[in-house]
Amino acid sequence: MAANLPTILVLPGGGYSRLAPHEGEPVAAWLRSIGWNARVVEYPVSSKHPAPLLAIQSEIAKERALGAPLVGVLGFSAGGHLAGHAAVAPVAKPEERPDFAVLSYPVVSMMTPTHAGSREELIGLDANDYLREDTSLELLVTPATPPMFIWHTAADEPVPVAEHSYPLAAALAAAGVRHELHVFADGKHGLGLAEGTPAEAWQALCEIWLSSLR
Repeated sequence: MAANLPTILVLPGGGYSRLAPHEGEPVAAWLRSIGWNARVVEYPVSSKHPAPLLAIQSEIAKERALGAPLVGVLGFSAGGHLAGHAAVAPVAKPEERPDFAVLSYPVVSMMTPTHAGSREELIGLDANDYLREDTSLELLVTPATPPMFIWHTAADEPVPVAEHSYPLAAALAAAGVRHELHVFADGKHGLGLAEGTPAEAWQALCEIWLSSLR
C-alpha cells in the first residue's frame, strides 16, 4: 500500500478460530474503491488473549511508521471484537491505537452467554470474571475512545444485538464518544458486505461516515 494515505485494516470474523474469506479481501477491495488504502490482517486464531490484540496493535503501529495520517480498523463478528478491543484497550501505546473503528455485527461482551465460541477460543469458557471483564468492550469505553461506526441486524441469533452492539453504543453515548449505530431489521449473522440485502445500505452509510473523518 502507498504510504502517507489514510489506511483501514480489515479484520475478518470467524469466531477466533478461522478467518472468513468473504469478510476479508472483498471488503478491502470495496474500501479501496472509495478512496482508502486497505488490507486484510491475518491475525492469530485459536490463540488466547492477548495474542490477537498484540498482533493488530503491531499492525496499526506499522502503518503509522509508514506515514499513514489516519489508521482505522474494520472488523466483522469476532474480528469486530478485535477491532473494538484495539480501540478501547486500556494498555496501549499511542501509535498502537486506531483513530477510528468500524464494527460489523461485532461480538462485544464476554460477560454474556453469547457468543460462546469466540469466548472459548479467546479466553476459555472457564475464564474468571476479571479476564471476562478485561475483554468486554462495553466495560472498557472511556471518553478517550476513538469514534466508532457500528452496524448489526435485529435478526442476528448467534450474536444478539441486545447483548452486544446496544450495550456498546450505550457505553459510547455515556462517555460522550462520537459514534453511529445502525440496526437493520432483517439479515442473518455473517453478511459481510451484505450485497443484495436491505443491510447492504451499511456500505453507503459507512462511506459517508468515513468521509467525515478525513
